[in-house]
Amino acid sequence: MSFDITTQFAEQVSLASLVQNLVYASGTVGAIFVVIGLLLIDAGGVRRRNAFNATIEKLVGFFIGFTTYFVIGFAFWAAQYYVMVDYTLTDSIKDWWAGGILANELAQNVDPAVFPGLNNFQIFIFFLACFAGIINVLLHFAVSERMKSSAYYITSCVATLVSSVLSWWTWGSVGPLTNMGFHDFFGVGFVYLFPAGMAMVFVNKLGARPGMFSAHSKVEEYRVPSLALVTVGVFSVFGSLPMVILSCLFFFDPGAHAVSVTMADTSVGLAFNNYAAAWAGGTLMGAILAYSKRKYSYLLLGPFAGYVSGASGFDVYIPWQMFLVAFGSPLVAYVIYEFLQRREIDEHKLLPLFAGVGSYGLIMTGLLHIGTPRGGYVGITEGAYAFQHGEIGVLMQVVGIVVCLGTGIVTAFILSFILERTIGMRITDEEQAIGLDKVHWGLDSDVSPEVEAK
Repeated sequence: MSFDITTQFAEQVSLASLVQNLVYASGTVGAIFVVIGLLLIDAGGVRRRNAFNATIEKLVGFFIGFTTYFVIGFAFWAAQYYVMVDYTLTDSIKDWWAGGILANELAQNVDPAVFPGLNNFQIFIFFLACFAGIINVLLHFAVSERMKSSAYYITSCVATLVSSVLSWWTWGSVGPLTNMGFHDFFGVGFVYLFPAGMAMVFVNKLGARPGMFSAHSKVEEYRVPSLALVTVGVFSVFGSLPMVILSCLFFFDPGAHAVSVTMADTSVGLAFNNYAAAWAGGTLMGAILAYSKRKYSYLLLGPFAGYVSGASGFDVYIPWQMFLVAFGSPLVAYVIYEFLQRREIDEHKLLPLFAGVGSYGLIMTGLLHIGTPRGGYVGITEGAYAFQHGEIGVLMQVVGIVVCLGTGIVTAFILSFILERTIGMRITDEEQAIGLDKVHWGLDSDVSPEVEAK
């Protein structure tokens, strides 16, 4: 796109546009606090002799994803809106890669007839870059303490590139799958199912950690150091995500009229209350399972299960429906978690919560809201991208699940094939038992391996 920078356009920097800028900026702040919550969960959930290394790997992985997204990732997601008006992916890359014209121009210098709401799109780079980093953080939960840092960092870069393309296909309103009917309000597909698909492959390649299912000479059993810290992390995530909800809404005239990023009719109040109902339903069923089975893990899995089950449909549910869907979600997590335990598969987060509950939630959105208008874009009245030309349906929800999980699985298979034949993937059991803080950084924990083995 080309424009004349000698003219300034007040519409791009009006008070109304500033209000929208602040709304989307708040979502960015929420995403950052989600990362803080996840780091707290990690710090409380890994062996103390690995705590620093595991946390710092997540932080580095986050910023690898963050940087990669700034360089090229956003151009992929934005391409859906270019294709909608007969431009191409190449045009989007020219405008939105790190050196692109629109990525680096002052909003007031760009004619709104050429690109309206430029500030919002520039803020969205930051917002979605945070989630590109979060995908890497989530993936690290599945490979933590086992995968070589070099292999994880390479994986983080590749995962960001692939998930960026996947977000173009599955999150928005005019991407290839979303325009056909796949409905995903909060990005469950590319944020949660994609890394879960990768985890299916990597966990099999890396095996179980010492002490997780069988004793090691230096680690009799795997002990979680601080469940209290994990719990604080869970509640931190709960407190952060409402700000992200606002960034999944588009606002049009009249000034506060909200439609979902999927172009489904919604409102700020209902989306917020659905979010609250999801956490409440999941927490209560998680508590029932935990007390009946005497397993504390369901007290922590339950709230996340409720949230993940509703995330794809916060825009279309009504709160009582959302509560009931979320109330059933920990049962899905329970079945998968217990299966993994019996098979001694060392993955207790991404597969039960994302592969299992995420798929359940997407299907329930399709079942309960089949026929709900969505897709296209506001202001377009005819053609392939007409506003709300499509409808929610079960078939496209299943297609979206298969695409997102399958993309993760294929990506991880290719990476595994390359990494195993070059730099290697797995940290030895002996190094894992000694503790990666000691192996990599010379840091001694207050608990020695000899004490852990007693």
